[in-house]
Amino acid sequence: MEQRTEAAESRENKKGLDPFERFVEISTKLISRAPFFAVVVAVVVIWAASYPLWKSTTKWELAIHTFGGVLSLLLLVLLENAGRRNTESMQEKLNVIAEALAALMDSRAADDPELREAAENLREAVGLEERH
Repeated sequence: MEQRTEAAESRENKKGLDPFERFVEISTKLISRAPFFAVVVAVVVIWAASYPLWKSTTKWELAIHTFGGVLSLLLLVLLENAGRRNTESMQEKLNVIAEALAALMDSRAADDPELREAAENLREAVGLEERH
């Protein structure tokens, strides 16, 4: 008698990453490495060296602030998405471990009603994140 939780069913129905999630995965891998940092430092150095080319100090400062603001917003969205997917992935792994443990407890619970009850409590707890 195998009980399937919603987490197990959703894992079986998952079709893979959508295009945005693939983009986030690739972007996260690129921005978390030293070459991306080097590019950002190079942009700041070029910006600082371009000071004599600007007629107004205000416009010179506005250029870097605009670049920094846009880059920060884009990185925030990408990193939040990556963090959410990482959290969901960890939760899925915990669900699988809990399901396996509950199945093992069920197989050993023939003579121990407390163990059977503990297995039911574990299965119930696995579904808690689905209800919140």
